[in-house]
Amino acid sequence: MRFRSLLALGSLIAAAQTAPPPGGKDPWSDKSWHKYVRSPSSDIVKPARILSENTTGDVSNPDGMINGKKPTTLSRKSARDDVPSVVVDFGLNVVGLLRINFDGSESTSNDSLPGLRLAFSETKEGLTDKSDYTRSYRGVHEEDKLTNGTDQVAVSNEKYTWVDKLGCEHERKVCSDGLHGFRYLRISLDALEQDAPYTTSLGSVSISSIELEWSAYLGTPDTFIGWFECSDEDINQWWYDGVYTVDTNTDYFFKNETEPRDAYSPTLDGKWVIHDGAKRDRDPYVGDLAVASLTSYLSHDFPEATRNVLEDLAIHQRADGWIPPASINNYTLPLFDYPLWWVVCSVDLVLYTGDTDYADKYWSVLVKTLDKYYPPFINSNGILDKSNGYGDYAFLPRSGPITYYNALYIHALQYAAQLAEHLGHQEDADRWTERASSIAPKLLARNFDDKAGAFFDGGPCPNAEAGTVCDVHAQDGNSIAILTGVTNDTISARILDYWAETTAQPYGNAFYDNSILSPGGRFAERVYALISFFELAARFRTPGSETSAYEEIRRLYGWMATHDPEVTQWEGIGPGGVSYQGPFMSYAHGWSTGIVPLMSNYVLGVTPTAPGFSAWRICPVVRGDLLWAKGVVPTSGDGDIKVSWVKDEDGKGLRVQFEAPEGTEGVVCVPDTGGSISVINLDGETQSLEDMVLKVKGGKHVLTLKP
Repeated sequence: MRFRSLLALGSLIAAAQTAPPPGGKDPWSDKSWHKYVRSPSSDIVKPARILSENTTGDVSNPDGMINGKKPTTLSRKSARDDVPSVVVDFGLNVVGLLRINFDGSESTSNDSLPGLRLAFSETKEGLTDKSDYTRSYRGVHEEDKLTNGTDQVAVSNEKYTWVDKLGCEHERKVCSDGLHGFRYLRISLDALEQDAPYTTSLGSVSISSIELEWSAYLGTPDTFIGWFECSDEDINQWWYDGVYTVDTNTDYFFKNETEPRDAYSPTLDGKWVIHDGAKRDRDPYVGDLAVASLTSYLSHDFPEATRNVLEDLAIHQRADGWIPPASINNYTLPLFDYPLWWVVCSVDLVLYTGDTDYADKYWSVLVKTLDKYYPPFINSNGILDKSNGYGDYAFLPRSGPITYYNALYIHALQYAAQLAEHLGHQEDADRWTERASSIAPKLLARNFDDKAGAFFDGGPCPNAEAGTVCDVHAQDGNSIAILTGVTNDTISARILDYWAETTAQPYGNAFYDNSILSPGGRFAERVYALISFFELAARFRTPGSETSAYEEIRRLYGWMATHDPEVTQWEGIGPGGVSYQGPFMSYAHGWSTGIVPLMSNYVLGVTPTAPGFSAWRICPVVRGDLLWAKGVVPTSGDGDIKVSWVKDEDGKGLRVQFEAPEGTEGVVCVPDTGGSISVINLDGETQSLEDMVLKVKGGKHVLTLKP
């Protein structure tokens, strides 16, 4: 009954459908999608408002620093007076260096200047007298532990501009952490005892204006080379919110602004990367790129940020073939799955951007990963069997023949084989295809739970004997097993039905069906949009499950869009629909932007099958309540792939217009409309009802379906 009630909720919150796109020869000329773009218009970002309900103490003209009419002044005459403070709201998560234009100060002491304490937070919940996160919280070396949760300013008497840069004004006193990712800023007239004698909590400070020096990729409308729009206003906005989230993560790698736990690397210094969060960890993890880089490729022409990360990890490959997940801990964090994500992301880079030079340069690294590192873990039953200890994206305590590790290995082998064929490495392609084909049926036989209709996670319960199978099922392995073809359509549908009935929450589907692996972690109530991406992709790919994808999308992305801080997409969602890590969690995390590839790769249906989209598939998913969809998918060739589909007024017929660059070729799938079709027409010629996949050349085409 719980799932049925959530389905009803999903239908109620579905956005109003907008009218079909303009007809004519070019449905892509309309720029109506510009209104959804979230990026600041320039690299100087102004605040949106003052939260008046949070103002305390003696603060005159609190809106002055926003509207510029008169300076905002914070005053405190006695230690008995309330601490004056004001909260600034930038309207959405931003990232960069805070800049305050002071109109001067007055001090009650000849030896000290009035002190300001600055506390940053992505959410109101995390907005206290300390920041929700600072680099100093995570520093492993004493020189990195500069602050105690706030950035400090000793405000001079004259007019001047202060910029929040990492460092201290007086040796280890009056210190700041520099760059922040945040939405809210609390400014308090206050001083730390350890900053004496340089600052005092008494006196007055006047602020004429406040702004942010934006540090990340500035994704204004003119930077978009790919876009999406459909009949659902909410889905449109979430697509562009996903792009904005990755924009905030795309930034330079600088020692003073990155993860302080031994993540600095001279081989990355000064380069563009995609960090795993705007606030934290600010270190590029390759697993995050499995989604974040797709979002980047499908929107902006900036593959440099992804290539820099993949190259850096490749040159740090270990002798046994293992590839580190990130630079953290001097490239030693022991994750078992991330070398496979490096393979997948490397293939993505080449297929989406046509960068075959990268493939040629690092092909031996890819071969070593697949053929040297993982085969020793294949057990006597022919499947991967991981030893004890954490080893994945969520640091989960699971070991043994885990479904997720095996399904991901199959995916990496298949995907690498696809690229190998195009690059002339046929022996590699044959070997990897054979290995994937060997593991798949053995995984199904060993780990599929026919009673539940889903794969077991595959390992033992905590403290149980090795070789036993814990009665728990995970979203990651089940979803990727479907996508890699380990299951047929019947079993895939059983898995997806089980997952919907068992794990549905108002804020998405949980990544486990129970919490036995870590009762305190409450896994059965935790949602990762990263892993939900693969489940949603499986729903779009499994006949009859497409409509359920939209219902889940509206719960997951609708929740993040309507709960503080809104707009940007969260690292995870915990019990009750809040952070599973408190204010520390990242609320702008690129791995959660799967809404972008879901719409472009599945609803528009465009995917590359050869480097740079020199060959492609256009297989739109039209079942569900969308009335129309259109957009552009960028290629590395002379032109882009454009798709526009519109349902007939009665919902039974369909018209699909698409264009692809001349000199390329591909296939177009006849979409499943959910009803019977009696006429299939491509470019004016009637097609056989038996041909559901049609070969086409680059150029302009029209496909129509009639009941």
